[in-house]
Amino acid sequence: MIGVIADPPEQRAVREFFELFKTPWEFWRNGSRYDVLLCSGSGEVVGDAARLVVVFSGRPHRLDAECGIDVAVQERGAMLVYRGSLLPIYGDCVAFRGGDPDLLVRKGDGEPAMRLAQNASGTVARVGFDLFGEVAKLLGEGQPAANAAIPALDLHIALLRELIVRSGIQLLEVPPIPEGFRLIACLTHDVDHPSIRLHRWDHTAFGFLFRAVVATTAEFLRGKTSGHRLIANLVAALKLPFVYLGLAKDFWRPFGERYRAIEGTTGSTYFIIPFRDRPGRTRQGNAQKLRASGYGAREIGKAVKALAAAGSEVALHGIDAWIDEAAGREELAEIANLAGGCCIGVRMHWLYSDRSTARALESAGAEYDSTAGYRETVGYRNGTSQVYKPIEADTLLELPLHVMDTALFYPGFMGLSSRQAATLLKGMVKNAARMGGCLTINWHDRSLAPERLWTEPYSSAVEELKNEGAWFATAGHAVGWFRKRRSVVFEEDDGGALRVRLEDRAATALPGLRLRVHQRGEGSGNDANPVAEYVDLPLREDTEIAAVVTTRA
Repeated sequence: MIGVIADPPEQRAVREFFELFKTPWEFWRNGSRYDVLLCSGSGEVVGDAARLVVVFSGRPHRLDAECGIDVAVQERGAMLVYRGSLLPIYGDCVAFRGGDPDLLVRKGDGEPAMRLAQNASGTVARVGFDLFGEVAKLLGEGQPAANAAIPALDLHIALLRELIVRSGIQLLEVPPIPEGFRLIACLTHDVDHPSIRLHRWDHTAFGFLFRAVVATTAEFLRGKTSGHRLIANLVAALKLPFVYLGLAKDFWRPFGERYRAIEGTTGSTYFIIPFRDRPGRTRQGNAQKLRASGYGAREIGKAVKALAAAGSEVALHGIDAWIDEAAGREELAEIANLAGGCCIGVRMHWLYSDRSTARALESAGAEYDSTAGYRETVGYRNGTSQVYKPIEADTLLELPLHVMDTALFYPGFMGLSSRQAATLLKGMVKNAARMGGCLTINWHDRSLAPERLWTEPYSSAVEELKNEGAWFATAGHAVGWFRKRRSVVFEEDDGGALRVRLEDRAATALPGLRLRVHQRGEGSGNDANPVAEYVDLPLREDTEIAAVVTTRA
């Protein structure tokens, strides 16, 4: 069992951290003895209350002198290196003289940001930052685009897990990995422009012609695109007048069929705009007119119903739901009426969001949100591939958005070629398979059609996910699986035995959970690089007592 001492403002962050690092824990109770005690913030360190005491603070601490720990550097906003991976620290951070240079160090000078010491009760680990302050920052404000590629929160979990296991303490965990799979893949599509016939003499039509003719020709001359794509776009531009006259097929229209040809029977999620010609609002006033859509959900009602009938999920691509509870209820109801459901998820158009959005969507009745991502790059805005609950929310869960096609290819953003994008996506799939969790991809409705024709990198990403053993889930099913995992309860009896119980028995159609028992390997490894071993046990819905594990020494 892990005990935690933290300042009251950080306690919501503590609770959420242990939903992501799903392991037995509780807030410290006076007189209790723990396997591990985490001390963060200004709380008093109870040095004899655990076999392993971990003290997190980005400032000099009274424990430093007691343990002979010498602070070398104090700074704000450090970049550390953990096992070869960059780990940004957004609050205060200290580094120490001497210590363990192979585990956690400052980038550049290699000064250790962790020290290990021994006392009469066991091991003390002094870590040079405030863990739960970092968690609050990541789940609240998120990371700047410069650090988008770093799954910082997942690395914090990995670091703490390693600290515990290398101390010889058995660790029980429900990992973010569905039974029978290695990761979750969530394929999503924002439906912004379902028909080019809806756009005549407007910025969308002129933008199409410019990108199809001028931009694609320039890309071809620079070697960034193929001759096949150039010809396809030139032909589409020539056909456009005939499309308007009804003499040629609307090449943006059958987006669902195109995606089914790539995805097969895997479920995907389509985010639909509820009302046409509404640009919506910002905190400062009206949004740009360009944000208004040329369609509303009812105008593509047949297509929406066909998507739902084919096994896809239909959700809300919100306009003002992020800022206005009443508008959110109206927008959700419009999509729910067409989709034939009552529990609808949300992704905001243009990814509009701020710290109050979770509360507004929760009050409006949204099942989940999937807005937390970047417009200008790809990666981990909140530092994780797991579904999480925003700090401000009580019930709403956030499905992070990791990859958006426009961020990959638009010249004003990353401006990648198809080959570069495919390589980057392959790396993100590999990372998700290594860390667990869910990789969420957004490929817009017209991105497989002229003038974008971003088919190849998407197809290769889907194939890579299949090869890595992904469970392909709709956004709602992915969130439902994480709700199921959150329902796991650890109960400790008087003898120190942990009983593991699954409270959510309704989600029987979703993949199962696994119970992972970590322990330090015997017969190999050393203190600097211990061998970690684990055993996975199935955690069944129909078993009230899934496992009994004794954790007391």
